[in-house]
Amino acid sequence: MPASAPLLAIEGLTVRRGATVLVEDVSWRVERGEHWVILGANGCGKTSLLKTLLGYLSPSAGSLELLGRNYGQTDWRELRPLIGIVTSAIQASIPAAEPAVETVISGRYAQLDLWVPSKRGDHAAAKRLLRLVGAGELANRPWLYLSQGERQRVLIARALMAQPRLLILDEPCAGLDPVARAEFLRFVETLARQPRSPSLVLVTHHVEEITPSFTHALGLKRGRRHASGALPSVVTSRTLTSLFDAPIRVRRDRRSGAFTASVTV
Repeated sequence: MPASAPLLAIEGLTVRRGATVLVEDVSWRVERGEHWVILGANGCGKTSLLKTLLGYLSPSAGSLELLGRNYGQTDWRELRPLIGIVTSAIQASIPAAEPAVETVISGRYAQLDLWVPSKRGDHAAAKRLLRLVGAGELANRPWLYLSQGERQRVLIARALMAQPRLLILDEPCAGLDPVARAEFLRFVETLARQPRSPSLVLVTHHVEEITPSFTHALGLKRGRRHASGALPSVVTSRTLTSLFDAPIRVRRDRRSGAFTASVTV
């Protein structure tokens, strides 16, 4: 990939299925070193956009360039391992008896329920990543006996196994209790600050989950780009009120950079 090329460049992306428009005329560009947040109400097009990035939905119009390669001119199956994703959608497909270390190894081969023979060094690399995410002691624990917070850490290690350039965190705090959420977000902030960290894309409904290292935000509404740019210009009372069609007041702590939001009556 040329040094000047963006990690991701989308222009006029539209996805239609029959008479339903899932994504409409969305343009979005992610440069190296940027960390993005995607915000929007349920049904705004976030899931459809992610499925298109991963090659599970084909665009109806527009262009999609990932890591310098164009959709339609490249075998997307080759690129998919370079986009890490942490999402609850895959949890049901992980065998209950599979040890955490094998779940992590499966990320290198973009598989669920690992069946190919692992290569020399895979176990050592997987255990190193588990230690990185603070889950080293879980290597031999079956998936069934992991808490939700532990599962999220294992899935991040799994995503990192393929050395992705882009790591998507799709509502990663869903189902976490307040303590587990705080611990998880501290880890996300630590990961973002690593010298060789992939660019992060956090999909969330909650501005409280935006840690200080995030730099930009994309707001989606009814399948269209509603706002995009540097974080402070997007995560505002005015923009969120428009995104969610409800009066929302956003505050940001000057010292910590943390956001809070409340619905005003």
